[in-house]
Amino acid sequence: MSWPVEQGVFELGDVEVERGGVIRDGRLGWQTHGTLNAARDNVIVYPCSYTATHDDLAWLIGPDLVLDPTRWFVVVPDMFSNGVSTSAADTEDFPSLVTMRDNVLAQRRLLTEHFGVDRVAAAYGFSMGAGQAYHWAATFPDAVERAIIVCGSARTSVHNKVFLSGLLRTLEAAPEHLGDGRFSAEPVAALKAFGHIYAGWGLSQDFYRAELWRTELGAPDLDTFLRTDWEEGFGASRAANLYAQARTWYEADISADPAYGGDLAVALDAIRARVLLLPGETDLYFRVADNAAELEHLRHGELSPIPSIWGHRAGSPQGIAADTAFLRDAVTRWLDA
Repeated sequence: MSWPVEQGVFELGDVEVERGGVIRDGRLGWQTHGTLNAARDNVIVYPCSYTATHDDLAWLIGPDLVLDPTRWFVVVPDMFSNGVSTSAADTEDFPSLVTMRDNVLAQRRLLTEHFGVDRVAAAYGFSMGAGQAYHWAATFPDAVERAIIVCGSARTSVHNKVFLSGLLRTLEAAPEHLGDGRFSAEPVAALKAFGHIYAGWGLSQDFYRAELWRTELGAPDLDTFLRTDWEEGFGASRAANLYAQARTWYEADISADPAYGGDLAVALDAIRARVLLLPGETDLYFRVADNAAELEHLRHGELSPIPSIWGHRAGSPQGIAADTAFLRDAVTRWLDA
């Protein structure tokens, strides 16, 4: 079964970012799945996760998958520095920090100015995309009916920041690093180390104990798995983009909005959307406990952990049948309510 798929680039002009600096001639890539109805009330905004582009997210969209494009008009905006939207690696004077809120403000312009949409039925996201979905709900509380937070959080936790600090320091230690996330050439050795660090966090201890890299993913040995799934993946990325998006992730905090003055409880309480929290039971980045603490301050929230040993990947379970079914059923129920 097919459905309409379109993509394009929204010209933003010069974009002033909240922590100082300007994205010159900003461009926001996007892809849509489905048809916008006459009432313009069937929109789901689906922001990208770390390093992902709209094409990387398309696997989750389908009539029998998590987001049904025969019912919903799914808008996938590309995050800054993902290589499709304006990115640090391709922009000489790119700001040293572009926040999640900066991304969401640009996405809001895409929906209102290009699509004529003032309100979304849901903001859905995984990982950094979940952080942006949370920012949608907190920044525009009157414009978001539902927020679906998959392996994400309202504020990057201290433990998560320790992980990100390790990634940033690894890139900074490369001889090619010029300072402030700029590089004279791609730091091949640092990117290899980057991939190995990520491999220890992106999947759980239980995943490795069960050797799912062999039994489920078909790698003949651990070294091959680390090379093909992690070294080569991050080796194909631009270091400046990895650095810029890691800083975006590090600083993520819905309460950093001037309206909330850094008070996370106040920011969570201001959300009017019905919020579904879907953490992975074995996720090392976004713990169930973090979402449970957020739930206490949400007006309309539910916590439903994904029962999986796939760690963070449980929230983006392409090829993992049980986790995909759990996610599809939970999201469909939330969208139907």
